[in-house]
Amino acid sequence: MQTKNAIIDGRETEVPFQMKNPIKRSPLNSASSVNVFFNLGLFQFLTFVRRGVFYTFMINYLYTLMPKTTLTAALGTLNMVASALGQNLLWGRISDRYRLRTKLIIIGETIAAFSYIIVFITHKSLIDAGSSFAAGLAIIFGLSILEFFWSMSDVGWAALLTDVTTPEIRGKVIGTLNFIASLGRMAGIIFAGFLYCSGEGFRNGTIFYIVTALLFTGTIIMAFTSRRVKARSHEQKQKITTENHENSVENAKENEKTYKWFLISLIIIVLGAASINQIFLLFIDLPEGLNASDAEMSLILSAWTVGGMLASVASGGLADKIGRSKVLFVGLILAAITPLFYSVPLNVSMMALTYGLNGVAFWTLYTVGFAFAGDIIPAEKRGRLLSRYNTVMALSWGPAGFLVGGPIADVQIEVFGLPRHAAYVNAFYMSSIIVILGMIIFAVKVAKSKIEKSA
Repeated sequence: MQTKNAIIDGRETEVPFQMKNPIKRSPLNSASSVNVFFNLGLFQFLTFVRRGVFYTFMINYLYTLMPKTTLTAALGTLNMVASALGQNLLWGRISDRYRLRTKLIIIGETIAAFSYIIVFITHKSLIDAGSSFAAGLAIIFGLSILEFFWSMSDVGWAALLTDVTTPEIRGKVIGTLNFIASLGRMAGIIFAGFLYCSGEGFRNGTIFYIVTALLFTGTIIMAFTSRRVKARSHEQKQKITTENHENSVENAKENEKTYKWFLISLIIIVLGAASINQIFLLFIDLPEGLNASDAEMSLILSAWTVGGMLASVASGGLADKIGRSKVLFVGLILAAITPLFYSVPLNVSMMALTYGLNGVAFWTLYTVGFAFAGDIIPAEKRGRLLSRYNTVMALSWGPAGFLVGGPIADVQIEVFGLPRHAAYVNAFYMSSIIVILGMIIFAVKVAKSKIEKSA
């Protein structure tokens, strides 16, 4: 019960009173949780440094081992399938049933650290034996098997972030963490430009060992975070009970229906936008195109990250103020327009600017989309339903290229005899068309539904 000073019988006295609109506070608002937020930010930074170092040139490296566009996309495709199976069949249910968050992250990161070394040793042995194609398959299948277990970390992370935020500040917090992630990714891309050395960084194990060290460091950080999160476990349970009481059964059903259509529209959008991720890397490397060097490719990819940094900070807070749907539309429009201009730039600077705007689009969708999902998912189903969201976003890892972009490019090149440059440009156009289709579904089934509900 709150108190305030009042004048009674000529004296100033403290009296109890009930606030009409009590302010909901997130655990991150309390001074005791500053260290938790710092640790989460540091973990996020190291995670994206690792991704930048390892995946920036992985597609190019695989292409040197097995020169087929579709095959290079198989890494992300199989990773996504393994991750989807792990999250939806196992880890999401375990997270909800036993309220596991940080433990899943710690176990997943530890398994990944050891697995990277095993994958490197296996692939290096095959290269030494003169079987480059088999070495490429070893990387693809090795990392895919790992992903089934590693996906427990994704579930724990998504549920943890939703636990420690409220709708009033969720966009801002997620945006800040994604800004930190962008800093990490940019640092990783820059390091990758120096470490790759035309594939030698993978062949001699340097990149694998650096990634392993980052994984162990992240595990230690999350272990410290776990202690502080446990200290607030009772507060989190009370928060869930309150949320469940406030949400009526009818409202919960309507939210789940909206969430279903949100995921359907997001599947189409992600398939369209991400279908050209691998193709873009090959496109800017073409002699008849930009013929970009390793350093120039790093600059272009860094521009994408800088655009994402700005979008993360701006879009999260803006979505808290004016609404998720409005900000999502801005990201969707940019995602549909930018691929149309990939064939226009005549120099690296212009391409960096164009790709930077695409980074704004992706990180706007990534930041606000997660906040949107967190708002409408029931607290007791966070592990399971956020696993579905993670699965949809994981389509950008490779399935989009494997199922859409890769086949479109390969058919044009191998069946119709088009030059690689022309085939890749046509794939960019198809990407925009698919994104527009997803945007229409989002407008009709999700945004319109939210407007009618609030009316």
